Amino acid sequence: MRLFDRLKGLKKTSGVKMVVTTNDRFYQWNGKIYSSDIVRACIAPKVKTIGKLLATHIRTKIISDGKKETKVNPEAYMRFLLEEPNPYMTGQKLQERMAAQLAINKNAFALIVRDENGYPTGIYPIACTGAEALYDSAGTLFLRFSMPNGESYTFAYSDVIHLSEDVAMGTIFGQPIMPALAPLMEIVTTTDQGIISAIKNSSVIRWLLKFNTSQRPEDVKKAAKDFASSFLSVENGTGVAGVDAKAEAIQIQPHDFVPNAAQMDKTKARIYALFNTNEKIVNSNWSESEWAAYFEAEIEPVLLDMQNEFTRKLFSRRERAAGNRIIFDAGGIDSETTTTKMSYVQMVNRRSMTPNEWREKFHMAPIEGGDKPYDWQNPGNALKGGEEE
Repeated sequence: MRLFDRLKGLKKTSGVKMVVTTNDRFYQWNGKIYSSDIVRACIAPKVKTIGKLLATHIRTKIISDGKKETKVNPEAYMRFLLEEPNPYMTGQKLQERMAAQLAINKNAFALIVRDENGYPTGIYPIACTGAEALYDSAGTLFLRFSMPNGESYTFAYSDVIHLSEDVAMGTIFGQPIMPALAPLMEIVTTTDQGIISAIKNSSVIRWLLKFNTSQRPEDVKKAAKDFASSFLSVENGTGVAGVDAKAEAIQIQPHDFVPNAAQMDKTKARIYALFNTNEKIVNSNWSESEWAAYFEAEIEPVLLDMQNEFTRKLFSRRERAAGNRIIFDAGGIDSETTTTKMSYVQMVNRRSMTPNEWREKFHMAPIEGGDKPYDWQNPGNALKGGEEE
């Protein structure tokens, strides 16, 4: 918990007496869920995609007559905070850590550290084992976090960025996925153990003698030994094996030991469904329309939750009233074919997209003057935004 070593003074909420405790609690699973290759495969596309969202400070002001003025990253301190939320990680890594916690636990937390004037100076992810909602005498909500090292920290909810999913029950926390996932994981574990046993057995057992009548154990062992010594030894060069009518020799193939493949596929499909994903998303062989459907169903709700939480926790109500907000831009997520990207040239011609925005689609470096709309009717004015001299 080195991230909190420099925050020891925040461990206790001084001067605040918690008078109301609730049954609204969150407990992390024992952590072994992340050891599963299926679970990692399910959440990896979501984690990586959310990490690629670009956090941006936007300020929109109404000037006059309904006209709006929009500024991007108008405050340097906020831009640096979003790019480097703490000394240990970039904004991308913070988003990935929170996305992983959200996918596994349906809850993700990050602490906002503020200066003496109340301006945010750092954001630290909270990898807790549990959280509890508390209220003081004034009705202010606090969260008490239990950490893996046994310590606990209490922070005001207004200083905690909290993402949640599956909020059908409870007031504060999302409902963990494990109660629904645990039975399926047990099937997967049993199946994996069966496959390991099958591999071991297939290298040891090659033939099975099936007796047509009841035999004493010692007779079965003797018959198997005689069969092996007579017909499976190197010295038997005839290539012919024979047994009497009492037994039938059956050759064992490796697949005879493997658990039912159809059942395995059904279990995997059910796990994919719980994580709202599928085989194509996991294996990265999706089409544009398939990725668009996944993005809309699984990524966009988290994107909106992040925008709302970062905005209301990083800005005061007065600052929000002045038009300040945080957005997470998905423009850097490359899910389009070259043909689709080329079609955006029409948007450049219509001055809806700048040349540099179009070049960014191809991961090309920006060009000088490319941040202004291109005037295709008068190319000589392109670098001046279409304005005539």
